[in-house]
Amino acid sequence: MSPTKVVPIPVMGRHHINAYLLLGRRPVIVDAGTPGSGRRICEQVAAHGVDPADVALIVVTHGHIDHFGSAAELHRLTGAPVAGHIADLVPFRTGRVREPYLPTGPMGRLMARNKELHVQAEPFEPDVPVTGETDLEEYGISARIMPTPGHTAGSVSVLTDRGDLVAGDLIANSFFGLVRGRPANPPFHDDPLRNLASLREMLALNPTRLHVGHGTPLAPERVRRWASREHRRLSRLEAAGRIRARAEDETV
Repeated sequence: MSPTKVVPIPVMGRHHINAYLLLGRRPVIVDAGTPGSGRRICEQVAAHGVDPADVALIVVTHGHIDHFGSAAELHRLTGAPVAGHIADLVPFRTGRVREPYLPTGPMGRLMARNKELHVQAEPFEPDVPVTGETDLEEYGISARIMPTPGHTAGSVSVLTDRGDLVAGDLIANSFFGLVRGRPANPPFHDDPLRNLASLREMLALNPTRLHVGHGTPLAPERVRRWASREHRRLSRLEAAGRIRARAEDETV
């Protein structure tokens, strides 16, 4: 099978919110953007010479509105099944994120007031329920879905044969993608310590690049240095009893 190529699909701005097109024997879309962005994603897929009807799978990295918001619409437009982790079934099935959002810093506290983050998306039921590492060869790409919980309980990433890690909100560019190439937390994490552990687990697999939901690709060595600093910071906060993590909800 030919090596998998990762193509960014901007959903908002040039890099503010990203979906991705993975090209192999068949195309796969990772993430579905905000509500109402399905046609825009399909138009960009077509602009890369891919018939949206040929898409083999839509992978949703987690249950936040800017990543699953148009999953149901994309499913209708492409006919492709949708994959999502069962730990995020509540937001998928209700169209609403688990609230309140748990900010990672000032940016998150500011963004939590944005009414667009609290709207209801069209619900969907994953056609491919993810429970663990999942090989995507049958969908036409040399890649694996990797559970990376922490940002949400059901967060996943996609690791390709070339070592490209499509990481969702496991890590981001600073200021919600506005400062390119600079690693940072996204505005929210349900469990910062678990997310950092997931990030370090993925870094141990020696990815070549990290393609994120907010911003441009990140260099692994720069992310490793950031992760070491973040570990020290979170350890201090944990010792002071200042880290808050969301208890996992039951599925509906």
